[in-house]
Amino acid sequence: MRLYELITFTLRVRTPAAALARLESTLAEALPGCTLVGCWVSEIGPLNQIAVLRGFTDETARQAERERYLLARDAFGIEELMLDMKVENYSLFPFLEPLAPGAHGPFYELREYNLIPSGLTPTLDGWKKAVGPRTAEGYSQVCAAFYATDGRTPRYLHIWPYATLEQRLDVRTRAVEDGVWPPENSGPQLREMHSTVYLPAKFSPLQ
Repeated sequence: MRLYELITFTLRVRTPAAALARLESTLAEALPGCTLVGCWVSEIGPLNQIAVLRGFTDETARQAERERYLLARDAFGIEELMLDMKVENYSLFPFLEPLAPGAHGPFYELREYNLIPSGLTPTLDGWKKAVGPRTAEGYSQVCAAFYATDGRTPRYLHIWPYATLEQRLDVRTRAVEDGVWPPENSGPQLREMHSTVYLPAKFSPLQ
């Protein structure tokens, strides 16, 4: 799969657990061309958020699912618990494959970087050179990286799994000190950066 959708639900205080219980049921429903990749609840960063990442076989399947839930009444079963719902379209970086389902976390960091208008191609070039050595040399493996294809500013999303928060700090420090990361020429392309650390729901394919 190369096409993805990230839905971020912002929930009322003290409701994420109830929302996850309902989402477990609604997200388990079989939908043509749609696969649940991950479901996480925020732990560090904006709180009371649930992120749902799904992959699609083609654009027709993605658009059909978008229209299904936009036209439905409470398609995810959590409308009374929600304060906001943000939907974003992404394409996988062409030289990457997402991690297979399984235990890779349990801490998942989702980082969104807003770019200058012409910043995507240099970013992809830098990542293509850097991500292989970072993985091969044992720093950490990227869960997936995507560039946005919706109407907002050019941006990309990358997801990193860590066994502990201490491992995250160690990897980030060593990668920068050793010159392995950030990717070549990535800095000049950046306008704004956001990061949230999530924990997987018990039913998430990525744990």
